[in-house]
Amino acid sequence: MAKLIYVMNVSLDGYIEDAGGAFAWFPRDDEVFAFTTDILRSVGTFLYGRRLYEMMAVWETDASLGAQSDLTAEFARTWKAADKVVYSTTLAEVSTAATRIERRFDPAAVQQLKATAGSDITIGGADLAAQAIRAGLVDECQLLVWPTTVGGGKPGLPTGVRTDYALLGERRFDNGVVHLRYRLLGS
Repeated sequence: MAKLIYVMNVSLDGYIEDAGGAFAWFPRDDEVFAFTTDILRSVGTFLYGRRLYEMMAVWETDASLGAQSDLTAEFARTWKAADKVVYSTTLAEVSTAATRIERRFDPAAVQQLKATAGSDITIGGADLAAQAIRAGLVDECQLLVWPTTVGGGKPGLPTGVRTDYALLGERRFDNGVVHLRYRLLGS
């Protein structure tokens, strides 16, 4: 069975975006960027909310991004190689290949995908991931914790739900970022 993995960048105080909706507080770093690409390389399907999908689609629709460096070219290839499922009630059409729209999050369908997928699945977007965590579908959380606080905004993990985790590993980067890999207990 494939694992459903929630990979996210968070501030030290646990937010994925600040109170204004921005996430520019985590600058691109080549070492962290290459590490993130390595994580995604083993993924066969990305599950996205609409907003994150629209942000990520540029890796396929804007060839200039991949042309910036060997690192960005590898990320673009990795991103394009995976299937994408976008959960949205408002998105009329997708701009990328190997992408489909689902109008609602269906835990049973995601469980079936996990049972039949040949490689791991990531889920992105805090609201979508919160639904999957509440449904008991997420197997791992991988946090890239950036050494800054933003004081409020959208939390990276759902509020109002108790979840216990076991630490599987950690990695420290020269810029102060720490990667924490957790297994959800009960998964």
